[in-house]
Amino acid sequence: MSGPASETLVLLALGLPALGAVGIAITGRIANLREAVTLSAAGATFAVVTTLLLRVLDGERPAAGGWEVFGGIEIAFAVEPLGMIFGMVASGLWIVNSIYSIGYMRANDEPRQTPFYICFAVAISSAIGIAFSGNLLTLFLFYEILTISTYPLVTHRGTDEARTKGRVYLLLLMATSMVLLLPAVIWTWVAAGTLDFTPGGILAAAGLSGGAVGLLLALYIFGIGKAAVMPVHFWLPAAMVAPTPVSALLHAVAVVKAGVFTVVKVIVYIFGIDFLAASGANQWLIYVAGTTIILASLIAMTKDNLKARLAYSTISQLGYVVVGALLATPYGIIGSGMHIAMHAVGKITLFFCAGAIYTAARKTKVSELAGLGRRMPFTFAAFLIASLSIIGLPPLGGLWSKWYLALGALDAGQFFVLAALMLSSLLNVAYLLPIPFRAFFGNEAPDAGQPGEPAGAEAPGGTIREAPLACLIAIGLTALGCVALFFFPGPLLDLLTQIPLR
Repeated sequence: MSGPASETLVLLALGLPALGAVGIAITGRIANLREAVTLSAAGATFAVVTTLLLRVLDGERPAAGGWEVFGGIEIAFAVEPLGMIFGMVASGLWIVNSIYSIGYMRANDEPRQTPFYICFAVAISSAIGIAFSGNLLTLFLFYEILTISTYPLVTHRGTDEARTKGRVYLLLLMATSMVLLLPAVIWTWVAAGTLDFTPGGILAAAGLSGGAVGLLLALYIFGIGKAAVMPVHFWLPAAMVAPTPVSALLHAVAVVKAGVFTVVKVIVYIFGIDFLAASGANQWLIYVAGTTIILASLIAMTKDNLKARLAYSTISQLGYVVVGALLATPYGIIGSGMHIAMHAVGKITLFFCAGAIYTAARKTKVSELAGLGRRMPFTFAAFLIASLSIIGLPPLGGLWSKWYLALGALDAGQFFVLAALMLSSLLNVAYLLPIPFRAFFGNEAPDAGQPGEPAGAEAPGGTIREAPLACLIAIGLTALGCVALFFFPGPLLDLLTQIPLR
């Protein structure tokens, strides 16, 4: 059982980002103090979550809450290995994103910086609430708070385009959750009499079978709109109108990771992999997720806008996590859990680099990047490292998640999934590697580096023109993370092998 100290840690993990948001609001008029509060809250949250990680690795399952809402359903929190992974991703990347944001927001003279940091902190609190939810009701409530708290970030710039695309973001995510996900949650409660996340699932004893299981699973897969399974993916490219630190939040830190994490958690703790595999209800959705992987990769190849290309890359990569969970095999679950972490570190690096390119050179299109790598060698070297990790090549962390996903596909006899993974990796090469190659070996446009162009740190002679130092520190840390996850995947595997699948 969890002792009082563990319960306090769970509540601190949830509360520190919220308290940070209050502190940011109070200190908002003094930029240095506001940003010090942001970094302090992020560091304290990460320290608490890391303490919880050590306890979970030792076999403890910290819990908190137990506040009844109705019918015996409670707002409750329970820290288990899968949620621990998402909690570490959200809290750890909040620190580096905050460092990056300081350089980016100042260099680009972004408006409304205090509301930006406030909403960011609330979003992190929501993400940790999702990670540590003890039942579906708690998860659903924090899932909705995450949507609402990130809407102002998507519309941050206040332009007509930002407001229009922000409405797409908000309406599509709210519509999928209210029209599909909420009925799925209610149906689960009626059928099973509980919403608690339970090892082995709760639906096997609920009397559901055949088409009913398939329909309920479909409600979850498409109702969890943040997982961006086609055709409910349009909100993600629309949200690229936001500043780059927000794009990093959406793609790596919280939003899409909340989506795919919820998919995996529902399959493991609500359906149960044995029940799902025996029902056969997952088969057609495996093809949907596999098709999403391939189609999104093909669309990414057609995008000249760098952030749009990365957005469709994310949609494809999210499909990896969804399809791994739908395989309903132990290896598939391990691959999905690993890909949540591996993709987060790789993709945040790519978005950080995209923002650095915009900040230092005002370039947003792939076709404009020729030769720019000779002026921004650090940024494009990091872009190359992250790209290789997304592709799944050694010695980068992305190799391990794809390895386990392939083992899961073989274990389930799903050769379509294996083919989709292989084809997607080739397409990753086709739409990611030309970017750093063009930057390092292409001929630079004549107007690059002309006076008046915004710049960060500039070396003597003007040959190196990188983004501000804060941006480069964050980029360097996450690029290093891509390498570290290859050589030190042990703690991640230890967590994933502790997930009670039966």
